[in-house]
Amino acid sequence: LWNKVFVFPTASTTAVVLLHVSNQKPLTKLTVCLRHYTLLSRSYGLFSYATQSNSNDFLIFKSHANKYFIYVGGSSVTFNVPEKVEPSWDHICVSWDSSNGLVRFWLNGKPFPRQSLKKGYSISQEASIMLGQDQDSFGGGFYLNESFVGEISEVNMWSWVLNPSLVRLSKNNIDITNRLISWKSLSYTIKNEVFVDDLLSPQEECIC
Repeated sequence: LWNKVFVFPTASTTAVVLLHVSNQKPLTKLTVCLRHYTLLSRSYGLFSYATQSNSNDFLIFKSHANKYFIYVGGSSVTFNVPEKVEPSWDHICVSWDSSNGLVRFWLNGKPFPRQSLKKGYSISQEASIMLGQDQDSFGGGFYLNESFVGEISEVNMWSWVLNPSLVRLSKNNIDITNRLISWKSLSYTIKNEVFVDDLLSPQEECIC
């Protein structure tokens, strides 16, 4: 998927990208980084990791133009971000560490104040992982007004917490090893109206 994007062209209750991961143990640490571009001002799901016990075991959800909700084990914290002057690609990284509950959030390489969530919790390895929707049940439960419309690229996930220097490398699309999900060798299934297409016009902050 080098220099490619997933295009979600219209709101839908069926369009989704399923991500396939060979993970053999529960997660007590993780980092997810991705890049996205949208004109939406309403809420939408970006990265949904659902398990049989909790549909929001890990979820990156944008509820407003300036609010990201991060869910772990069904509980959430909110990160308020500046509203945009004009549309552009955003690179985000989210990490969580069960040992202290700390949730870290970076937007375009900028770290936000850390918050705490679900200290001591463990995320099941038996997961349904999706891009572009918010699962309200395992593998489904989609709502039209929470579907993503736009483009997603450079999706990566690790079973450990990236330090700030590695987040900067991720922002510049430089390989970081030991990934559970790797954009450059992604195992995925597309359902309905989602397309893989070329990145149209790389911007200064998007070295895809």
